[in-house]
Amino acid sequence: MEETKFVEIKNISKNYHTLDGETKALDSLDFNINKGEIVVIVGPSGCGKSTILSIISGLIEPSFGEVFINGKKIENTSKSIGYMFQNDHLFQWRTIMDNVLIGLEIQNKVNEKTIERVKKLLDTYGLADFKNHYPHQLSGGMRQRVALIRTLAIEPELLLLDEPFSALDYQSRLAVSDDIAGILRREKKTAIMVTHDIAEEIWFKVLL
Repeated sequence: MEETKFVEIKNISKNYHTLDGETKALDSLDFNINKGEIVVIVGPSGCGKSTILSIISGLIEPSFGEVFINGKKIENTSKSIGYMFQNDHLFQWRTIMDNVLIGLEIQNKVNEKTIERVKKLLDTYGLADFKNHYPHQLSGGMRQRVALIRTLAIEPELLLLDEPFSALDYQSRLAVSDDIAGILRREKKTAIMVTHDIAEEIWFKVLL
């Protein structure tokens, strides 16, 4: 039985225009991802990795080509896509619990059921005792776990991870990549991660 193509990238190209001329970031990119698959894209800085994620998420439009998620063409941002950036972007004046609830607040989905689900996620991934703490009281690795749980809280169908370990020291990278790989496996999410670090890509695949 043929697997259903969940993410379809069709002939994507992206040109950026500046005062110095035109820069081609992506050129005729094609690939598919099946439901539940976790894909890691590796390449040097400036090769267009983040541009790929921005196009898939609907944050920017491609110059040419189309993106389909679960058969639906992406033309702007979608609630079905969760995006985890390089930095955790936690609000320093909000508690960990309040930070995790931000996405649900934006979508007007904060209720007893979603709050209980968030509490369960925090408990499952070792952060229940820190829900009333503030970001500055947590290590870099713990903050990245909070950022991922915040993304998972909106129950996205697709997760996009843009170099999620790059702001961490080497030891923290190993620990957090183990955490995140485990979370993705247990939550059975379809995900795309980009990184410039080949060793990190190999280690992440081993964990998966």
